[in-house]
Amino acid sequence: MDFLELVQSRQSDRKFDASKPIEAEKLDYILQAAHLSPSACNAQPWKIIVVSDADLCEQVGKAAAGLGMNSFAKNAPLHLLLVEESANITSLLGSKIKGKYYPLMDIGILASHISLAAEYLGLGSCIMGWFDENKIKDLLSIPSKKRVLLDIAIGYSLAEKKKKKRKPIESIISHNKY
Repeated sequence: MDFLELVQSRQSDRKFDASKPIEAEKLDYILQAAHLSPSACNAQPWKIIVVSDADLCEQVGKAAAGLGMNSFAKNAPLHLLLVEESANITSLLGSKIKGKYYPLMDIGILASHISLAAEYLGLGSCIMGWFDENKIKDLLSIPSKKRVLLDIAIGYSLAEKKKKKRKPIESIISHNKY
């Protein structure tokens, strides 16, 4: 599969086979891809919490299912929680000078690496920002001052692949000027 086929195939999967755990080799591959993710000034401002225990996965999934959102998450056999950590001084200084908070961008790139690695291995994923952060902090003993930015549910997808709907490419790209 070439890269464009990979990104075409990747979708937000919301239906997982709860009875099929993720093999250790596949999890290790995903974590290696995450480890290689780029970041501003090589700050790597993240900690990834791997939740693979079935009972804990269900509890984390329930914490993501507030107000009718993400009810599928409790069936995912794996959750990767992306926690913001302190960036290095160069990244923080650049953020201040340029008015752009690089750690948030870095963690978005990290999430993309994780979800594409999962897709490459034949796994589905869904990147979620909607969850009860305090409940997740309590469940996983995350310090109260830390920010849990994303929860990535991963599993063997039971969802059919759908054709992507995108704006026309001409409407999102220009050359040499706005």
